[in-house]
Amino acid sequence: MSESLPTASRSDLSRRHWLGGAAGLCLLGGWQSPVFAEPRVLPGYVAWKDASALEEHSHLALETRRSAVGSSVITPASQLFVRSHLPPPEARILSDRDAWVLQTAGLKQARDITLGELRDLGLETVATVLQSAGNGRAFIPGKVNGLPWGVGAAGCVVWSGVPLRRVVSALGGLDPAARFITATGAEVLPEGIDPLSLLPERSVPLLALDDALLAWEMNGEPLPLAHGGPLRLIVPGYYAENQIKYIRRLAFTEQESAARMMARDYRLTPMGAEPGPGDAPLWEMDLKSWINSPAPGGRALKPGLVRVLGVAFGGTRAVRQVEVSVDGGQRWGVAQFSGPDLGRFAWRQFVFETELRTGSHVLACRVTDAEGREQPRLRTDNAGGFANNSWLDHAIKVQVA
Repeated sequence: MSESLPTASRSDLSRRHWLGGAAGLCLLGGWQSPVFAEPRVLPGYVAWKDASALEEHSHLALETRRSAVGSSVITPASQLFVRSHLPPPEARILSDRDAWVLQTAGLKQARDITLGELRDLGLETVATVLQSAGNGRAFIPGKVNGLPWGVGAAGCVVWSGVPLRRVVSALGGLDPAARFITATGAEVLPEGIDPLSLLPERSVPLLALDDALLAWEMNGEPLPLAHGGPLRLIVPGYYAENQIKYIRRLAFTEQESAARMMARDYRLTPMGAEPGPGDAPLWEMDLKSWINSPAPGGRALKPGLVRVLGVAFGGTRAVRQVEVSVDGGQRWGVAQFSGPDLGRFAWRQFVFETELRTGSHVLACRVTDAEGREQPRLRTDNAGGFANNSWLDHAIKVQVA
């Protein structure tokens, strides 16, 4: 499934109309946030979330508002973005979580295994950035297919569950031909269609085995339905689309999945080309950072000391350093980390204090990971508007008066 929805709601259309007319607000590839209307009542499966912290693109796509990102490293479940390709299964699947059955294949002793049995195999906890591959698409000028995510299709989450390597060991080890981890979700498919056209199934390379886990807990609570409960595959450092919700089948396969979600969607397809399995898949996340405060499009700041806050992460690599510029990238200063280091898959929050005079200022940030890779100035254009980690696109303009 691509990020574009089969049928756009009125809110989707109005949002896209606003973006289409936002050329005058673009600056260095970035944009100024609109003033959001009063939040509506959220759909039933996410009615427990904080509506004031979320922008609703559709009933299956909720984005965390930049203004809602606080100074704590972990994103509260009530404020975490939601992206689904199909409606979630019925809530009754959570009535007896331990009875949930996971089918396995590609293992020497493959069998069905319950969540209750999985709990007995081991436990690990990991903090990771959960980010849609389309995050940052809204900053790309012109028409790009897909939901207009700003920076809010991302959060930092603590997951608990059984390491996938423990499951493999308990079931006799891998089939020698296995090259991919292929996970399938339990969403109900519409009748009368080719199942492969909508099947929620993705494959990731076997090298992800060491870090992946089957999670049943999120931020210290049982995994909610909106985020894949009762059981979800977590692949730290990979885009969220690979982290299949309601995982029903776990297979270790010789080939990638033939489902459209794997074979055509979520790939780096060149502009103007037809997507296909030959395009690079969106697996590991790129390093990225952005500024959350001061928020773009907000009130004018007072001259004097300004505190710039943001987040930075390195995908599968730890963060080494974050730099901030207040003049559009001409000069840079090193920011300070402002919170705990929760490991290489989590984001780091940073703070940069500076004096700003009256006038317009372009604020930008860039991250360097532990291996010395630096966040790029420019994005890699592609048909889906995926993986935009350009610091220039994410730069914001503020007024000081």
